[in-house]
Amino acid sequence: MKKAMSLFLALGMTAALLAGCGNNNSAPAASSGTAASTGGALSGTVSTNGSTSMEKVIGVLSEQFMADNSGVTVSYDPTGSGAGIEAVSNGTCDIGLASRGLKDSEAGLTATTVALDGIAVIVNANSKVEDLTVDQIAQLFTGTITDWSAVGGDAGAVACIGRESGSGTRDGFESITGTADACVLSQELTSTGAVIEAVKNNPSAIGYASLSAVEGQDGIKAVTVSGVACTEETVLDGSYAIQRPFVLVTKEGATLSAATQAFFDFATSTAANDLIRAAGAVPAAK
Repeated sequence: MKKAMSLFLALGMTAALLAGCGNNNSAPAASSGTAASTGGALSGTVSTNGSTSMEKVIGVLSEQFMADNSGVTVSYDPTGSGAGIEAVSNGTCDIGLASRGLKDSEAGLTATTVALDGIAVIVNANSKVEDLTVDQIAQLFTGTITDWSAVGGDAGAVACIGRESGSGTRDGFESITGTADACVLSQELTSTGAVIEAVKNNPSAIGYASLSAVEGQDGIKAVTVSGVACTEETVLDGSYAIQRPFVLVTKEGATLSAATQAFFDFATSTAANDLIRAAGAVPAAK
């Protein structure tokens, strides 16, 4: 009996030890699954730098992306297209923002169009001028036409308001109208908002600004160009002549961080289309 009892107890202890070992093996598996789930969450920063005209577009995209990815911070430095392209080229930002295509001299970079933007030609709200051709716009900005009476307005000197050198809006406007390095400007300003304010406060002024910035503004009006209004529809179908791309610029051969790549993929996908439209631009993703 003693031997039988001893054997029974030994078998019981062995069974308990085996059960304990089984429980220890199952714990890491559960922990591993939890770690994998947590490890999949994005974290870090995404720095963007460049076009002031892209402020609304990059703003809504960043806001939504950060709401969906609470561990990521997307920053935006509105320095202008030229400065943004330079920043991504020298590695001081993750994504450059440009409201124009890349120039031949800007090598080693890749431009991806995220949206299209119409450049509205604006005059003071009290101006009699309603429509201009591209050629008339060019003549006004180069000083060939100096009085509003020549294009249907009240007599008075024309005051042309433009952006600073390096501005994507200026580059786009001048390349489309054929006025590069030939504009005669009364004021050369460093932001889209400043151009709008200057035209608003000067009855003799004419300027240009992004469609998204002009919509809903009091004190100014956008003229039609050869009878075509600057709208999302006319920009998308190509009938409005003065338009340009909104571009994300990355460095060729550089590997983006996981957060930066995810933001780039989101911004260029159809999932971002409604946000881009809400910002006043025309989405490029199909």
